[in-house]
Amino acid sequence: MIIREKYLSKIRPFYDVDLIKVITGIRRSGKSVILKQIINELKEKGIKEDHIIYVNIESKEYAFINTDDDLYKYVKDKMTDTDKYYIFLDEIHRIPHWELTVNSFKADYGEKVSLFITGSNSDLLSSEYATYIAGRYVSFKVYPFTFKEVCEFKNILDKNKYELKPYFDEYIMWGGMPQRFILTDEEQTRTYLSDIYDSIVVKDIIERFKVTNLDLFNRIAEYIVTTPSQTFSVESLAKYFENDNRNVAKNTIYNYLEYMCKAFLISKADRYDIRGKRILNGKYKYYLTDLGLGQVKNTARKPQLGAYLENIVYNELISRGYDVKVGNIENGEIDFIATRYQEKLYFQVAYQLNDEIIDREFGAYKGIDDNYPKYVISTDTLDLSQNGIIHKNIIDWLLDR
Repeated sequence: MIIREKYLSKIRPFYDVDLIKVITGIRRSGKSVILKQIINELKEKGIKEDHIIYVNIESKEYAFINTDDDLYKYVKDKMTDTDKYYIFLDEIHRIPHWELTVNSFKADYGEKVSLFITGSNSDLLSSEYATYIAGRYVSFKVYPFTFKEVCEFKNILDKNKYELKPYFDEYIMWGGMPQRFILTDEEQTRTYLSDIYDSIVVKDIIERFKVTNLDLFNRIAEYIVTTPSQTFSVESLAKYFENDNRNVAKNTIYNYLEYMCKAFLISKADRYDIRGKRILNGKYKYYLTDLGLGQVKNTARKPQLGAYLENIVYNELISRGYDVKVGNIENGEIDFIATRYQEKLYFQVAYQLNDEIIDREFGAYKGIDDNYPKYVISTDTLDLSQNGIIHKNIIDWLLDR
């Protein structure tokens, strides 16, 4: 397993800071591995093993921990002196009222504890109990492997884009869940990803949010994950099911979409009116956190390579720390407006560029007269940049070349 330095470099300055380190992300994206890499670094610094307390709530080894009181007692009993302890609580959201215990450790031990917690839902810090730790934490979000991390894992970073194309074709089909790269064939990969998808749906959505209409939820979820990068509104989805002789309340659809976002199965991108400089409510684009999770459900649809490529660019931008919106322009859209601090970038994404598509993708920028960088990303290997608009091959862009 590779050292995920892009995350460790952000967390490392807080190892001994009196703030709770909160690490979130989709199930099996590598949060536990990052915790173990932090533990290894602490040991290398000379921290004694018995002053590092690790609890994985989902492991049978800790099945006796069912409440926040159980958790507090277990950890407290491990703390036998007044030296500093490093406490790692993995998938803590499975414990009701976990915030009470975490807050109590801070109140009772102060700087004598350094707390690290992980969770697989985005509202980990937005529940009513999270007010107990408000202002006392820093948060970090972990994603599946980027393509650059895949190349690092496979030790192929030195190859050129022509040599890397087979690896990228596999990535666009099966995504970047870290553990899938130790599997040896497609059947194993499909089984592994199916198990992850089912775990997310059952544990992080159905059980957590007490979904009762399982058939309807599964149909909506499968529709969303097999048609990524599409513009949806609650009204359009309701109409889709109405045409299939299913009357579905709009509020139900809205809730189900939010549940999927909170479990990190999908992400929602707002639409931004470039001319009016405002968010357009009602219509959004949804992107899969990992394309492999859509592939295992896509048994009938033809692969949508353009949509998959757009999804990869979205995920890459998010993992690089950009805020990403879909740009709305007159008679069209800009695929992405990516902002980070004072930086702004525009992106158009197409799988391959022919004359007609070149005119469309490059022409979309005609109505934008600012001087921020504008990109067209595709699989084409020739540099087709024109009129100050930068064309990049997707592999080169993903590898920062």
